[in-house]
Amino acid sequence: MGKTTSHLRIIFLINLYLLYSHSILTIGFDDQLRTTPETDLRVGESSGRFKIGVFADLHFGENAWTDWGPRQDVRSLRVMSTVLEHESPDFVVYLGDVITANNIPIANASLYWDQAISPTRRRGIPWASVFGNHDDAPFEWPLEWFSAPGIPQILCPVANLSHSGQEECGFKGMYRVELMKKEIDNNIQSHSRNGPKDLWPSISNYVLQISSSNNPQKAVAYMYFLDSGGGSYPEVISSAQAEWFRHKSQEINPDSSVPEIVFWHIPSKAYKKVAPKFGIHRPCVGSINKESVAPQEAEMGIMKILVKRSSIKVERQLNKNFNTISKVDVLHMAVFVGHNHGLDWCCPYWKLWLCFARHTGYGGYGNWARGARIVEITEDPFSIKSWIRMEDGDVHSEVVLS
Repeated sequence: MGKTTSHLRIIFLINLYLLYSHSILTIGFDDQLRTTPETDLRVGESSGRFKIGVFADLHFGENAWTDWGPRQDVRSLRVMSTVLEHESPDFVVYLGDVITANNIPIANASLYWDQAISPTRRRGIPWASVFGNHDDAPFEWPLEWFSAPGIPQILCPVANLSHSGQEECGFKGMYRVELMKKEIDNNIQSHSRNGPKDLWPSISNYVLQISSSNNPQKAVAYMYFLDSGGGSYPEVISSAQAEWFRHKSQEINPDSSVPEIVFWHIPSKAYKKVAPKFGIHRPCVGSINKESVAPQEAEMGIMKILVKRSSIKVERQLNKNFNTISKVDVLHMAVFVGHNHGLDWCCPYWKLWLCFARHTGYGGYGNWARGARIVEITEDPFSIKSWIRMEDGDVHSEVVLS
């Protein structure tokens, strides 16, 4: 079989596989299109806890024209399923690089996005997502396609009543706006949001409230989601985004009395400052420290705002004579990022924690074992702790973040 014929066959099979998978995954969801944002995230009434599973760097669709690529996606599904079965989280965060768009040779990259969220959706677990540097990167032509046989033509899926046959064809890819719209419109469990229309970049900048088990109006914690760029944007959190965070946090949590958790994909330059050297030593906690931090291109102000804001919960305690009240400041802010596949540590930085997730997907570089970061909030007495759940079921690197 010639090289061009082989490529044609592979791409045709990829298209058929994705269309079939998409039809299976969306059964039961098309008649429940979300019309209003879901906001009811509450601490469990019986458990008193709210548990978050963090899936980072899944890289679905990578090297889709090879045998290797689709196999990695299957293995990634297995990792997520294992974590979900062991932990049964109340919520899942997709922490960027959900897909490797620059490797996806079809126009509708959301089909791979649907594959990535399928283990969570199938279990009825709500989730939210932010974008990474690979999620809307333009398609990169593989070097081997420039060999003697030339770049292969694409065999488009056969048209039917549900699609024209052309929308899944081509090497155009999809941008953040389209990916987010597809996720929100087609999934009632998705809590992802576009962000303010007057904010640039506006996609995936939003905040969600975790409410008390006995009072839906009372906030136990806030989760902030920020787009750290990459792909079609520079790899930064812009000054406009930083100002949006400052105004929004001041509006809903003016005295910083409610703990705040922040999620974005590419680490800030502050991560490079606290990165442990030659292993991981206290007060940092983690298991792998196998590469240098690859930070954002520039610091535009978000870290200064976080340091000044760092959520402090005031607890009053009586001394032994029961006549003096003292104030105890308890640290309640953490930032979680992905991007670096060979790092999974948490380190303190001023009055907050900077944490990496764990490389979850089999797409992307690195041969380190896969897993996911778990974050658990306990309402009374309040605490935030985190650990890593591995693909083989093991647990390690537990750290109390409050």
